[in-house]
Amino acid sequence: MNSPAQPLKLSYIVDEYPPFFRGGLGTYAMEITPRLVKEAVDPVVCSRNTGTDPENGDYRNIPVYRPKLMKIHTLLSLYSPGDVIQWAPPDQNFFMETLLFCQMAAQRVIRDGQNKSRFNAVAVHDWLTAPAGFLIQENLNIPLVMHFHSTEQGRTIGGSQIIRDVEREAAERADAIITVSYAMRDELISFGYPAEKINVVYNGVDTTKYSMERYPDHILTPFREKIGVGSRPMIFFVGRLTWVKGTVELVQAMPEILRQIPDAMLVLIGVGELEASIRTYIADLHLTDHVIFIPELVSEDERLLYYAACDVAVFPSKYEPFGIVCTEAMSMGKPVVVGATGTNGFREQIITAGSEQCGFHVNPWDPSDIATYVSILLQDEDLRTLCGKNGRKRVLEHFTWEHIAKQTAAIYKSMCNAD
Repeated sequence: MNSPAQPLKLSYIVDEYPPFFRGGLGTYAMEITPRLVKEAVDPVVCSRNTGTDPENGDYRNIPVYRPKLMKIHTLLSLYSPGDVIQWAPPDQNFFMETLLFCQMAAQRVIRDGQNKSRFNAVAVHDWLTAPAGFLIQENLNIPLVMHFHSTEQGRTIGGSQIIRDVEREAAERADAIITVSYAMRDELISFGYPAEKINVVYNGVDTTKYSMERYPDHILTPFREKIGVGSRPMIFFVGRLTWVKGTVELVQAMPEILRQIPDAMLVLIGVGELEASIRTYIADLHLTDHVIFIPELVSEDERLLYYAACDVAVFPSKYEPFGIVCTEAMSMGKPVVVGATGTNGFREQIITAGSEQCGFHVNPWDPSDIATYVSILLQDEDLRTLCGKNGRKRVLEHFTWEHIAKQTAAIYKSMCNAD
């Protein structure tokens, strides 16, 4: 049993970690690991190397190992792992590199665990690092905690059989499972994963950074002029340009919104496979003067300015295990309209009625439904103010990283019978 003077030593295997980001997982890992230290958990991170990163380093005093990977896709025909042999060559290469990364990360952890300070537990995130967890668990005989941020079936409506097999194996091998919402817990249980292992811990947000107190009018007014919004009502979306995020339906909702609020502006930021389709819809629906489309990744500082400048944030996702963009907008005191069908953690963030209302749920497949509730908010300043105030309050009560780190650390320690 660990005493307070002996923090739990945690091997933390994650595909994304600063300076490498692919999506929300990198943000999650970046924010939670330093806060775990304050909860007497010392993570040692293994993460993917962009190709130019040093193999050994640290981030915010967190030790980080990034193995250099060789090209091994030529071995694919020898391994022939399930349906991967039918994938496009770039995807095959990614899969093989992922397996190599998992093996190299596990080798490093196993070596250190045997010859230096022994690890108390290993935490892995999604299928991308689950195989490393299998090897570490088996060789060091330590508990395995599997974080499910999403699933292959949910992300892709079926997807790859081999990835689904890896996820199922992870659920069976794990001593504990952590997932990001009760909606995700229900999805995992529907796949037959053991309910008694599954713990729900929401994602969080830095409420000091994501705060309107940092953005007075003398900053926002010139910013709105610079981006072309000016004093007009501003709707904001940021995220991947993919079917699951509902970006096309949001653009399709604009004509109906404009019939009620003729000067409304949509600011749409993101990258993805739907860029060309979105451009086509903007042109075909004659929305060129009402949509500011920025198909690129923007820095967090710039993203914060867009949050601060907007009147309503809209995220009509069809599948969203948690959805940290919603939490960020709420922390910025903005009313939020979110998709709420299927597996969707947005439902658990947004209260839609009463004295604690902070936004609306919509059918993300229906542009008219999106338009209805965006228009309600744009036409009611008092409601926007109420929702924004309640959203900020709800984040402070339920979605701070400090709160999330405390819950997560408690689960890690329970696996090791630690105090």
